Amino acid sequence: MGWMADETGLEKNAANFVPLTPLSHLRRAAKVFPNREALIYGPTRLTYKDYYTRVTRLASSLATRGVKPGDVVATLLPNTLPHVEASFGIPACGAVLNTINIRLDVDTVAYIFAHGEAKAVLVDPQFLPLAEKAIALLDGDPPEIIEVADARAGHPASGKYLEYEDLLASGDPEFAWVMPEDEWESLALNYTSGTTGRPKGVVYHHRGAYLMTMGTPVSWNMGLYPRYLTIVPLFHCNNWNHSWMMPALGGTIVCCRDVTPKAIYDAIADEGVTHFGGAPIVLNMIVNARDEDRKSFDHIVEVFTAGAPPPAATLAAVEPLGFNVTQVYGLTETYGHVTECLWNGPEWDGKPQDERAALKARTGVPFPQMEDITVMDDNMAQIPMDGEATGEIMIRGNSVMKGYLKNPDATAEAFQGGYFHSGDIAHQTPDGYIKITDRAKDIIISGGENVSSVEVEGVLMHHPAVNLCAVVAKPDDKWGEVPCAFVELKEGMEASEAELIAFAREHLAGFKTPKAVEFGELPKTSTGKIQKFQLRKQVKQP
Repeated sequence: MGWMADETGLEKNAANFVPLTPLSHLRRAAKVFPNREALIYGPTRLTYKDYYTRVTRLASSLATRGVKPGDVVATLLPNTLPHVEASFGIPACGAVLNTINIRLDVDTVAYIFAHGEAKAVLVDPQFLPLAEKAIALLDGDPPEIIEVADARAGHPASGKYLEYEDLLASGDPEFAWVMPEDEWESLALNYTSGTTGRPKGVVYHHRGAYLMTMGTPVSWNMGLYPRYLTIVPLFHCNNWNHSWMMPALGGTIVCCRDVTPKAIYDAIADEGVTHFGGAPIVLNMIVNARDEDRKSFDHIVEVFTAGAPPPAATLAAVEPLGFNVTQVYGLTETYGHVTECLWNGPEWDGKPQDERAALKARTGVPFPQMEDITVMDDNMAQIPMDGEATGEIMIRGNSVMKGYLKNPDATAEAFQGGYFHSGDIAHQTPDGYIKITDRAKDIIISGGENVSSVEVEGVLMHHPAVNLCAVVAKPDDKWGEVPCAFVELKEGMEASEAELIAFAREHLAGFKTPKAVEFGELPKTSTGKIQKFQLRKQVKQP
């Protein structure tokens, strides 16, 4: 008897094959955890029964207003309770969720509206001017604005548009969700940062998101009933898929509209938050919080950090405060994190703090749902795993995008050779752990020598006065390029250019030492990444 699928005479049917989708998690949670706390936003608290009913009403109301399966519905919202609801409610009517970065300029938002062909957009009153100005630039049919008031944050409804709660009130709580018939169907549309041109539309499928929600609890060592704080924006890789994951665990989402040290400490101490994700800048906020913004707590908070390699100095400072930090890595094209610095407990637990921090600063190994993530050279051959040879991080697995919307050339280029090409430069250690050395565009070539900006930044972050830093290539007549450091000092601290250059020279080869230091607040994205492209423009100006 043959055992290949086409030789057994057995076929897929409704009993043994159901398309994978994260929508299933909330449908199940409404039955298994109906009375458990699902969502918290200030004084508002919803059980899973309430959560499911509101999501169902949203899906019903959108369908009634003409949103059809496959249509795009956008959001311009901060991390509020309705945004979490929309993460389920928009796909539950068969539509594609398009969460738009609330810090984008008008022209880019208009481009996304047009390119994604949004039928409707949920908008916080704070961002109504942005939405209205963007719509004014459109030639075709504009998306319908649905206003999502937030009076508790000082943003009441303007009264010009249909309001979110009124929309929900008109919905049918018995509406039958439109579940995918094929797990390859599109679930979400997310746009890249667009720092080198128009942003690209990254299309997620239901299967990839579902598997992300299954792999993450394993990698994060989560049990039932975690309490999760939404620091990662819901418009950034759909909150790294964490909001879709939480119902599978009966967990509680604590919404955080404005990310501040006080908000983080309050949520941990008052709401018992056990997990959150965030960029390294969030860790710096915690370390450097004012005494009046801190609150004591008696449990360890598990933190995923991504967006840039966290400096070892930051990791060493934050963990004694009650945070266990794991570096993860990914891109918009991979639904968020797909590698983790998996901790080898028995072998690494007893190492000195400096060594532990250095180990934790590595990019890591693949998440369970990924097939292969490794580092290859220009010929797509595996590089030596010696901790020195470098190449490009290549990614293969189910949590990789379908492709770029309406951009077949960019899709083909990204998937050349059967792997997704990340554009990130890294080496691998003998145990297979990846460590990013730089983005391909951030490598500094000084006198023919490659300088890793990440390495230089890691050294400068050890200086007691440095809060944040970024190193970019500065044109130089003699060497071609030299490292230039941009530094944001800690409040109340001082340091001079000469002092920081001398400090770096103590730890780095001469050609890696910054030749100039600029002081001031660093430009950042809404997710806390430092915008190096802005700094590169600055150093090229005469």
